[in-house]
Amino acid sequence: MDKKLEKIVQDLQGRFGSSIEEFRGEVHVFVKPEQIVDALTFLRDKHEFELLSAQTASDYWPQMAPRFHVIYQLTSLAKNLSVQLRVPVNGDQPKVPTATRVYDVANWRERELMDMFGIEFEGHPDPRRILLPPDMEGHPLRKDFPLGYEEPQFTFNFEEIDLRKPYAKE
Repeated sequence: MDKKLEKIVQDLQGRFGSSIEEFRGEVHVFVKPEQIVDALTFLRDKHEFELLSAQTASDYWPQMAPRFHVIYQLTSLAKNLSVQLRVPVNGDQPKVPTATRVYDVANWRERELMDMFGIEFEGHPDPRRILLPPDMEGHPLRKDFPLGYEEPQFTFNFEEIDLRKPYAKE
């Protein structure tokens, strides 16, 4: 771990009681959901992490506690550092406070996560779906989302697939 980053991570541990994991040179700091806004504000204001470069989630289904990790990738352009905050969230009613008060760019990224994973961001200014129709049920990036795909048609199975294909009636 970078010496500058090590000091920042220790500062996070002391202030928030965070646990740390390092994998292939990348530092992951685990923060409780109720602490994420304070941790993001602390990193932005005290340690110059002015850029929320990515926000995404991971689904660990069938594990339910925690089922998801909401992931915040922060970058300090001034210090040339990057750190990843992870918020473990249970699967029954996944909720995390919104980061839109800290980083404006979190607005659309959180809407994407709400849409694709079904993770609710409490206090979000515009919680509408952004990628899918409003009447669609389910969240496609969850591991338990039904695929319901159609078998691809190739030259070797053309006749077999063609017989089962629903064509428009004339």
